[in-house]
Amino acid sequence: MATVRLEFEIAASAQQVWSVVREFSTGPALMAPGYVTDCRLDGDGVRVVTFTNGVVARERLVTVDDAERRLTYSVIGGSVRPEHDNASMHILEERPGVTRFVWMRDLLPDTLADRIRVAMASGVDVMKSALARPAPAGGAGEQGD
Repeated sequence: MATVRLEFEIAASAQQVWSVVREFSTGPALMAPGYVTDCRLDGDGVRVVTFTNGVVARERLVTVDDAERRLTYSVIGGSVRPEHDNASMHILEERPGVTRFVWMRDLLPDTLADRIRVAMASGVDVMKSALARPAPAGGAGEQGD
């Protein structure tokens, strides 16, 4: 099984980043506006994410762990149908005002790894920019860190 792991820093508090990532139904569109063109719920614990290149992914929520700031999901269908695709996003406080975002995917078949790595990496700059924006007034933001 191939593992794709990307780590990057975001100029924002871990709580601010987590408040977006943890929202399974809206997180992708808020994390990567423009790169993700649509994100909607389709049944209990399933979302459909559409990307700017036309790829569609059906993803099932596995867990939201607020204590660890970790969200886990599985790709269960869509344009690309891997045999197995389990992903996690882990939000870590690197230092005050700086977050380390760890995004991992375990894939079968292994031959998908390079293609998935490129797709994930192409969204990172958008994510870093979007997640570094100040939280909306009245929303989750800097409190708690």
